Amino acid sequence: MLKTQPFETHTAEYDEWFDNNKYAFDSEVEALREAFPIGNLHGIEVGLGTGRFSVALGIKEGVEPAFEMREIALKRGIEVMDAVAEDLPYKDLHFDFVLMAASISYFNNLQEAFREANRVLKPGGSLIIGFIDKDSIIGKSYEERKEKKETIFYKQAIFYPVEKIISALKQAGFHKMEFSQTLFKPLEKIQEFEASKPGHGEGSFVVIKTLKK
Repeated sequence: MLKTQPFETHTAEYDEWFDNNKYAFDSEVEALREAFPIGNLHGIEVGLGTGRFSVALGIKEGVEPAFEMREIALKRGIEVMDAVAEDLPYKDLHFDFVLMAASISYFNNLQEAFREANRVLKPGGSLIIGFIDKDSIIGKSYEERKEKKETIFYKQAIFYPVEKIISALKQAGFHKMEFSQTLFKPLEKIQEFEASKPGHGEGSFVVIKTLKK
């Protein structure tokens, strides 16, 4: 089964998550926004889904391999191409930043995805990653649901601990990493906006901003 298949057949269910978990989503968006480089910069989102993060963060283009997801993103005004993280359809040294928001769990090859991001970034460009820490409250919950096959979206997802992401980023040629975190309670108990704070190890949603050497 392709990793994109659940997103093709259950697109509406995926998109509804953002409305049903508004406070969690808003907290994730603001944590990502705080990591963005300053200025009128040109960037993309990789694995942008239905465009929720791109719209919220003002990103105008990116890639998404699932057709049904691309259709919704296009309607939301995002210029989205059919491509995967491991083979980006852009020239070298092209962007100021690359965003990967809640998408790395579905990449076929994490290392290759990071190398591609490095390739399309300008020298000193930023890669910004937002992901659920495997060792966190929500990460452990997702792993349990995955094992019990309780949800279609997590069956093929790979949740990573922070240390794994750090190692993969270094191997791909990134350095100077900054960390922040949010979502400090179980997902179902998040009933208000949660401001991010530096570091990792407490919040379930971790943001890493790192620079191309």
